[in-house]
Amino acid sequence: MYEDHFGLSERPFQLTPDPKYWFDSATHRKAMAYLGYGLAQGEGFIVITGDIGAGKTTLVGHLTARIDPANLRVISLVSSAIEADDLLRVVANGLGVSDVPRNKADLLAAIERGLNAVARTGRRTLLIVDEAQALPLPALEELRMLSNFQAGGKALLQIFLLGQPEFRERLHGSYSLEQLRQRVIALHHLEPMGEEEVADYIGHRLQVAGWQGQPDFAEDAFPLLYRATDGVPRRVNQLMGRVMLHAAIAGTTLIDAALIEEVQADAARDLPSASAPPAGSATIADEGILAERIAALEARIAEQDAALRRVLTLLVDWVENEPVPLASRLEAVRGAAA
Repeated sequence: MYEDHFGLSERPFQLTPDPKYWFDSATHRKAMAYLGYGLAQGEGFIVITGDIGAGKTTLVGHLTARIDPANLRVISLVSSAIEADDLLRVVANGLGVSDVPRNKADLLAAIERGLNAVARTGRRTLLIVDEAQALPLPALEELRMLSNFQAGGKALLQIFLLGQPEFRERLHGSYSLEQLRQRVIALHHLEPMGEEEVADYIGHRLQVAGWQGQPDFAEDAFPLLYRATDGVPRRVNQLMGRVMLHAAIAGTTLIDAALIEEVQADAARDLPSASAPPAGSATIADEGILAERIAALEARIAEQDAALRRVLTLLVDWVENEPVPLASRLEAVRGAAA
């Protein structure tokens, strides 16, 4: 609707990620530099995290649009708490494996054959996993194992993980992910745009959509837009979409702080659920994050419990059988606890 009023070819502030609207903010430029470095290494894991709406999916779209398919085969996966075996089947399908085996050993062998087939064409394989924070621990461990496949001393698979901030916390805080953590060759957290970038971001999107000078913006508009959105791209798009529609309905071609405040007031009346939930309540998203963290903690406790049981078994064995040299005992304890 508002695009006709302002003579635009399309709506510039849609919420659906579109690589065409890529904006080279400072944090996204740095992320692309890390990605370029990581891809040049041709191995290991590249990890990009960011808050909801920070532009992770747009970043992936921009990256894949620049990748030459003659050099790199890309497999994309949006995680939804997918289990380990299902993740392996998705990878196999992405490699074009026909009649995907159900047996895990056969499935891994089929994936390795698929990776080698890609390598024989002179290409590498890149697996992109979005929403990585939803992956359970066994699935992450399978990804680590897949990264071990190699031929001629070169890795057959490189993995790009995108996730929300809790994935970064999980990666740094979980003992169970130590081996995966050691394989991360590039990591970056997408920050919100700075106040000075918001105006450039809005102008860029308008120009891509064919902006010819309408609407115009008052000087007091951009500081308010920044404060209202904290510089998060999706929030900027959401607010600007409402502002553009409101301006079109009102028949104005100037967007100023007063108009933005009116839109915010309307949104507060129309969307009461946008306010903070009562104390003690939890959203479905909160419950999902809590469940993931509990599951990760339980897995870590189980792992430590298993290590303790192995150590106790050795101690009992030493008491019941002949003495064992101290050096051998210490080495056995280290191995049991590992």
